[in-house]
Amino acid sequence: MDALRPRPIPALSDNYVWLLADAAGDAIVVDPGEAAPVRAVLEREGLRLRAILVTHHHPDHTAGIAALCEGGDVDVIAPDDARITTATRRIGDGDHVVIDAPALGFDVIAVPGHTTSHVAFFGHGLLFCGDTLFSAGCGRMFEGTPARMLASLERLAALPGDTLVCCGHEYTVANTRFALEVDPANTALRARHDEAVATRARGLPTLPSTLAGERACNPFLRTDAPALVKTLAIAGDDHEARVARFAALRARKDAWRDPNR
Repeated sequence: MDALRPRPIPALSDNYVWLLADAAGDAIVVDPGEAAPVRAVLEREGLRLRAILVTHHHPDHTAGIAALCEGGDVDVIAPDDARITTATRRIGDGDHVVIDAPALGFDVIAVPGHTTSHVAFFGHGLLFCGDTLFSAGCGRMFEGTPARMLASLERLAALPGDTLVCCGHEYTVANTRFALEVDPANTALRARHDEAVATRARGLPTLPSTLAGERACNPFLRTDAPALVKTLAIAGDDHEARVARFAALRARKDAWRDPNR
């Protein structure tokens, strides 16, 4: 298996646990909220779990760690947050994580907002961003402010456009449906929505997406776009106006109910 091709393993109701493995059978996973589906893939393909990357402390991203570590020497690389009790290596903003097998290296990017200690891992053209950035959406601000969340998203949006976005949930269809309500004339967004609906109808994941695609479609990365400025009715290009637009958009999404569910 190509170590640079991330594979989403479905878990829980709509989570993805991301898997990377090399030709020798060494593997890592990201954010295992459930052990059973991960273990099934590892056993079926004869893979050895060497490391686990953790983006944040929520149980749907961590609950499977202990079971996956049983009987093995697994390095659990996690933010410096006491709520993640299974960590063997603590990391923070600006660190570079090196994994020997499979041979991988990731830069750590602090992205507070969804939680205060949330991090993303970037390397090999891959971005593991947990619940900070979704395809056509972003995470709720459980522990952060609009200003911090917007700053976190801007850090991720500045990465190369061909970066593959490996986020924690399959939310693309609902996210694009909401996005079309606030940015209805966006043809790239309409195409992404139609593609996502067709992909899910075939039982396939809509992820990973690309960062260039997110910059074209994701309203939370486009709060300065004229269409969003008009929809949100908050003018201005200063920092305060930009944060106010982001906060208004996130509040609208928080109150939104998907009419198709």
